Parts: sequence; structure tokens; C-alpha cells
Amino acid sequence: MTTQVTTPPPAATPPPTATPARGRRPRRSGMEPSLGGKIARYVVLALAAVVTIFPFYAMVVLSLKPAAAIEFPASLLPTNLGTGAYERVLSAGGIGTWFVNTLIYSAVSVVAVLGLSAMAGYAFAKKRFPGRETMFWSFLAMVMVPYHVTLIPTFILIAQAGGLDTYWGLILPTLANAQAVFLMRQFIMDLPDELFEAAKLDGASEWRIFCSIVLPLCKPILATLGTFVFLWHWNDFLWPLIIGQGTEHWTLTVGISSLQQQDVPLNMILAGATISFVPIFAAYLVAQRYFQEGVTMSGIKG
Repeated sequence: MTTQVTTPPPAATPPPTATPARGRRPRRSGMEPSLGGKIARYVVLALAAVVTIFPFYAMVVLSLKPAAAIEFPASLLPTNLGTGAYERVLSAGGIGTWFVNTLIYSAVSVVAVLGLSAMAGYAFAKKRFPGRETMFWSFLAMVMVPYHVTLIPTFILIAQAGGLDTYWGLILPTLANAQAVFLMRQFIMDLPDELFEAAKLDGASEWRIFCSIVLPLCKPILATLGTFVFLWHWNDFLWPLIIGQGTEHWTLTVGISSLQQQDVPLNMILAGATISFVPIFAAYLVAQRYFQEGVTMSGIKG
């Protein structure tokens, strides 16, 4: 009797991997730009940055120049600089008052606009009441009305109420901001309803829900809107010019504009403009950590 011994088949060897040919670079994907495209992009961005920054550079350099005739482009060189124009502007009697008026006008308006728009946005987004949509779109229609059309009726109402040369007459007409209400509504609509239902089950009041849930979650859009509102009020010129009958209630924009009608050197005017720019830049630096997130999530991108 013979025993048949079977040998196992040889193990399958993996197919050889294709190795790239020597000296041949891997093929780039279609989405990756070439080196020339990257260089062109950086050049365009650098030129755009220079064009954007140049007016600010010219404003600062010319404000540090002595009060003399300006010659271009020699006057734009950073030579023979001094702070004499800033010392004369800061020592003037009106600049301090104008700065305080502008700060009060902007800060109080930001707080009031953010508070009112947050409450209105929460009501329009999460509350159900008769006529909600009609009321919201009627209020939003205010955006279609040009700002200058309402100046004369608003001035007459404020004047009859005794609001000329007062802070409340300066601030009150600017608090109804339809754009802020719209953006707050769009942001709050994306918040999950489960949070509000859970808070109601725990017995939280509407005011507690608004302060403890809505406002903390709305920090990005509040920072974005706060920056926009602050910039708008800080740079506002027409309404402070109309409502302020005397120089003691002027803002910086009105006061600096009045210097152009006087025999004031250009370097002093530009020094005042530079001083008025510093708070705007500081406000953006404070809110920039929330700025991009608020713009992305609030629907400003369209």
C-alpha cells in the first residue's frame, strides 16, 4: 500500500508595484495651482494691499509733516517728521469735547441697537404670534427707504420734543436698525429648538432663556453687528450735523469738517482724522476673533 503525499501549492506572490520612472515628477491634481499661478496670486494680493493701505500711510505721514506746502511725491517720504500737529490738535478746546460726544454717541448706540435687535430677532425667530411675518417684512421694508428721505420728518419730531443739542436727540432716531434685526433673526433661527424646550421644561422664564441661552450663543453675530454699528455711528456725519446746533454737541466728523472752513493747516486736519481712526481700528481688533465666524454664520455672505 502506497501513501500519496500532496505538496501544498506555492504561495501567491503579490504583483509588483509600479515604480515611477527615474526623473519623472508625480502628476499634480487639477485643483492645485502651478508655481506661476501662486506667484501671480501673491503679486495681485500684494498690490491690492498696497493700494488699500496707501491712503492711511499718506494720512499719517502728512499729519507728521510740518505746516508747509505739500509737494508730491516728495511729501510722502517719511522724512522730517514731528508731532507738532498732534500737539496743537489735542491742545485745542474743541477736540476733547468732540471726542467724548462721538464716544458717547457710538457706545450707547451700540449697546442699545444690539439689545433691541437681539430681543426683536429672538421674537421673530422663535415666537409664534398673529401677524408675525407681516410685521417682520413690514419692518424690513424700512431698508428700502433711503436714509435721507426721513431726515426732515425725524428732525421735526425731535425738535418739537426738545431734543436739539441733546444726547438723547442724537441717539434715539438711530436705534431702529432693520438690518440688525434681520441678521439677528437669521442667526437665531439656526439655533436648535430643543435648547429652548429644555429650558422651558426646567421652569426658566423668557427673560432667563434670553439672557442665559440666546445671548451667549449669539456672541459671534453680536460682535459682528457691534463692529458695524460702531463704525457707522463713529463715522456718521449728516445727522450729528443737523441735530447739533452748537459746537459743544458736535462729533469728531463734524468738528474736523469745520476745520476745513477755517484757516487750519492740512497737517492738523489729517492729525485729527488720524486720531478719529484709532478707536475704529481698536474696535475691530477687539472683535476680530468673532468677526469671521459671525459673517459666515449670519447670512451676510448671501
